[in-house]
Amino acid sequence: MEQRIKERYSQSILKEAMERYAIGDDQIRLLDGFESYMYEFRHDGAEYILRIGHSLRRSVDLILGEVDWINYLARGGASVSRAIESKDGNLVEQIDDNRGGRFLATAFVRAGGDPPGADQWNSDLFVRHGQLIGRMHALSKGYQPPDPAWKRLEWDDQQMLFSELWLPQSEDLVLGKFRDVFSSLLALPRSGANYGLIHQDAHGGNFFVDSSGQITLFDFDDCAYSWYANDIAIVLFYAAFGEEDPPTFTRNFMKHFLQGYIRENDFDPRWLVQFPQFLKLREIDLFAVIHRSFDVEDIQDRWVASFMKNRKEMILNDVPFIDLDFGELYEFVSEASISSEGDF
Repeated sequence: MEQRIKERYSQSILKEAMERYAIGDDQIRLLDGFESYMYEFRHDGAEYILRIGHSLRRSVDLILGEVDWINYLARGGASVSRAIESKDGNLVEQIDDNRGGRFLATAFVRAGGDPPGADQWNSDLFVRHGQLIGRMHALSKGYQPPDPAWKRLEWDDQQMLFSELWLPQSEDLVLGKFRDVFSSLLALPRSGANYGLIHQDAHGGNFFVDSSGQITLFDFDDCAYSWYANDIAIVLFYAAFGEEDPPTFTRNFMKHFLQGYIRENDFDPRWLVQFPQFLKLREIDLFAVIHRSFDVEDIQDRWVASFMKNRKEMILNDVPFIDLDFGELYEFVSEASISSEGDF
């Protein structure tokens, strides 16, 4: 979280947010939060999540666009944690920080179940995960925000260019690598068949699995307009990281993920060749965000420390994030279910 937001937060902000959502003192507890303050609370016997962010990071309109899309997906049958209204009927509550900005409180139904355990991380889960993302993308093709001001940002908006925003001057060579990838991606087509509003962070840390095996996705804070294939690549990025043999894992994961995906949405396998670029974009962006949020000389978080080990050298030497010819994966997509329509 940005230091300038931390400096403005206080217990009085939390108390005000609790009042807006009618949350009692004994009904709420703090959760971990990377970009916002996150809490779990109970109300009338049900469980919810309270998120408190700041207008320095997201405007009111952008958050209204986020929660409207989430609830649109929920109405369309996608298993997502829908947003709920405050006691005054608002999906976003604005709380003045007395320094010219506002904290923005939103609440969501808590996803059923728990984080997927090691015993659940298998081909069946991959299929169900793919099916959920496919349903979301299919629904996204028909989505229009009710207010044009609520439209979420494009992936290449200045506010989304984390490497430009957060890399220090000492990392100018890494920034150069980012710009190379960025320029290449700008040339890709953006049609309704391949491009729309995506989650952009739909990894295993952002969904729960219940006793029936149903996945419920949450944390849509980063949703933006980008390629549907990029959304899939980001899922793969986190799934494959830390695996002993990432290429072998990727073959198995993508085979099952795409089996689920094409039950709900068309997939043109020609997009597979773009996966290395999408993966590299996420790799460099994450490298930049870690520079913003951590002391890179003394990282205490185990996952972050593991990711950063030799990361700069791998980026500068153009080491693929996953050393695989993604063209190999064509065979994993059923020819009967492939759509090759649209520009490429």
